[in-house]
Formats: sequence, structure tokens, C-alpha cells
Amino acid sequence: MGSTTGFLDTMRIENPFRCEEERLNDFEDLHIPQGGEARHAQASRCMNCGVPFCQSDFGCPLHNLIPEWNDLLYRGQEREALRRLLRTAPFPEFTGHVCPALCEKACNLENDGVTNRDNELYLIETGFEKGWIQPRIPAIRSGKRIAVIGSGPSGLAAADLLNQLGHEVTVIERADRPGGLLMYGIPNMKLPKEIVERRIRLMETEGIRFVLNTEAVPEELQGYDALLLCGGSRRPRSLNVEHMDAQGVMFAVDYLTAATRAVTGKKTSDASAKDLHVVVVGGGDTGNDCVGTALRQGCASVTQLEMMPAPPEDRTPNNPWPEWPRVLRTDYGQTEAIFRQGGDPRIYETTVKQILTDEWGHISALETVRLQRTPDGKFEQVSGSEQTLPCGLLLIAAGFIGCEEKTLDRFALKADGRGRLLPEDGSHHLTGRLFSAGDMRTGQSLVVRALADGRNAAREIDIWLKQ
Repeated sequence: MGSTTGFLDTMRIENPFRCEEERLNDFEDLHIPQGGEARHAQASRCMNCGVPFCQSDFGCPLHNLIPEWNDLLYRGQEREALRRLLRTAPFPEFTGHVCPALCEKACNLENDGVTNRDNELYLIETGFEKGWIQPRIPAIRSGKRIAVIGSGPSGLAAADLLNQLGHEVTVIERADRPGGLLMYGIPNMKLPKEIVERRIRLMETEGIRFVLNTEAVPEELQGYDALLLCGGSRRPRSLNVEHMDAQGVMFAVDYLTAATRAVTGKKTSDASAKDLHVVVVGGGDTGNDCVGTALRQGCASVTQLEMMPAPPEDRTPNNPWPEWPRVLRTDYGQTEAIFRQGGDPRIYETTVKQILTDEWGHISALETVRLQRTPDGKFEQVSGSEQTLPCGLLLIAAGFIGCEEKTLDRFALKADGRGRLLPEDGSHHLTGRLFSAGDMRTGQSLVVRALADGRNAAREIDIWLKQ
């Protein structure tokens, strides 16, 4: 512990957002990074606790050595701090942008937790800037060939570790660019795509082969010693209403994918919200990303529907520290909507009752209805609470219900009741040479958890190959 009074002498300061008026005019990074002096000061707030909950199961799924590299960063030993970070964190540039920072909420300082996410982002970007990040090419190869199917967070993390363990790794991706949801499911302003592409180029230099625009077919993978399925939990949850096939109704990831393709290709999106009244169904991170994207595309208005009640502003007694605080948050998209529209776009305890269409089959409006909980925990519609909202684009961000059926059929697999490829023994080994990792195995979750699961799968495969 470098500074015994750091948390008393220095207040918590995160990387600031660019102002709404400026950032709503582009898809560039939301934040303004701070320099080394600021980051050293923020790192001094880490207390090197006797029980560091930040790296426990309540905090970092990767179990990053947070007190160690914060102390080194405070002392100005940035290169050594980066080395300690990279012992457990495969891609700090990803988590430094999109991780909800479970570690910060599990910090003993609680609401004033150390800015670990900004600190790790500073370390990795400094490493790239100063040339400390160099290709790590294994000196010895095992002769074993592994196919990783899917290049999202878990697939990339597994491929990275398997390659470092000396195996020959091929990543098979059906999209035109690697990265999975890192590339197409998260908007550019939240995770700039040049950051993803930079890491992919480095991995290629290290010996990992990427095969794009390709569906994984078992018959064509006979030459591999192990197959790791990392296709994600990609089946979106739909709405139980008519006219879901109307023009102007889209699932959130399809919309965000089209928007990212437009940004990276410097063209107008094939699914633009310009001049349209947009309604987003779903109050999570993906719904918030849809709000921010629609505003940047110049929508006429945006409304966000959430079937659950608004969370409390403060922790409840059954949600104590160091658990993740289930409290009301206003994310960047909602903040931008408040700035642009003058009010919070979220409407709670409300869902879509009916999609209204015009004579050409295009969505024209929505009929919404309020919901209330019954004593047995179910939801029921409140009679007489119906309202009509103008809507030219309906975006469904209601979550995901498991891996795709075509993946199950191709590999002759059966998912559990939640659509997961999760073996009964809790391992990653499905059958024969087949393994699973990430959201496909655990269900929809966070990028950082997918990274951790991918690395765990890689270790399990390595042990299995040596038997």
C-alpha cells in the first residue's frame, strides 16, 4: 500500500464524459481519458485491503490482482503494473470500455470505490502507445489443432490462451469481421472498433488464424483435435403480439449491427432511425445502446419501455455490500435523451399490447399497457391503462433465450431448459472433442464473465489434450 491516506486525500474522479451536445453529433468515444498524473492519484486510493473483495467472486470474474497493480501504478511503475494486470486480464482495452466494474462496487470504499476500470484502460493504452505490447509468439508448438467457433469475448479469450499454451488455433466466424458482439453488438462510441481491430491484428501476428464469412460445419472440422463452441446466446426474446413481422420492427442486435456497419463504412445505416419515433423495449445495457444510437441517427423521439418497476435509488436491506447494487442508474443513452428531449425516456411497468400498422404493412404506432405483479409473482395487464405511442421503429432489446437451434442441430447437441450448453457436472466438456464457453454455456451475461469463462475453457481443453 503506497499511500496510507490516499482514499482520504484524493476524491474519486472517473474519466469524464464528453458533453452531450458534442457527442450526440458523432459516434466517437464517449469519454475523455485522463493523463498519467491523474491516474497515479486515483490509484493511490486503493487501500490494499486485507480482504480485497474487488478480486473476489463479488468483484472481478477474472480475479485481477487489483491492489497489486494499483500500488505499482501509484508509484509510477506503469510497465510493471501492466505486467501484473496482463497476468489475468487478456484484453483490458475491452473491459476498460464496457465492463460495469463489479470490482468497484465490491471495493471496501463502496460508493467511492477506486477507479479500477479507468486505471486498467490507462495501463493498456499506455502499453500500446509506448510499444510495450508486442506479439507473444510461442517458442514451442504442441502439434494440437483447435477450432474456436465464434469470435466474441469468450472465443477470443480462449483462442488467446490456447495459443499461448502452444496449440494451433483457428477461429471460425460467420460475420465479415472478428469480434462477435464486441464488433457488432456494442456501439462504436462505447467501444471504438479500431480497438477491436488492433487486438485482432496482434492475435494474428501471434499465430492465431481467423476464418471469416464461414459457418462451422462438423464435417469440415474433422482435422481438429478439439472444438470449442463460443457462439453466444443469440436467440432474442420476442414479444407475444401480432405484426412482429411488420416493417420497422427489429431486434436490437440487428439494429446495432447495421448501425456499426454504417459507422465503420462511413455510410448511412440500412436501419436508420432518422426522423422516426423510436420505441425501445428493454431497460438493460442493449436497450440503452439503442437509445444512444437512435439519438445519433437523428430520431424524432425515443421512448424506452421496461416491464419491471423502477429500481430503488438506494440499496435495500436484502442487497447489502459487497453485492452488486440493484439501484436506479441513468446511463449515457438516457442522459443524452434527457438532454435532447427534456425528460427521462424510460417508462416502467409497461409493455407492448399491440403493434399498429399502416396499409403498407409498416409499423405506425404502439398500444402500450401498464403491468402489475400478482401475489404469485407473475405480471398481469392493468385494465384501462392502455395508451398509444407514435412509432416508426420498434427495437426489441428484451434479452436472449439461448444458443441458436441450427448450432444444436449441426452438432447434434441438446440445450438445457434455459437454452444453454452447460454440462451437468458444470464443466466445459460437452462430449467427445466438443467444448462450450461464454454465453452459449452460461446464458446471457457480461463481457468480463465471458472472458473469464473462455480462459477457463482453454485451461480445461489443454488438460484434456494432454491426457
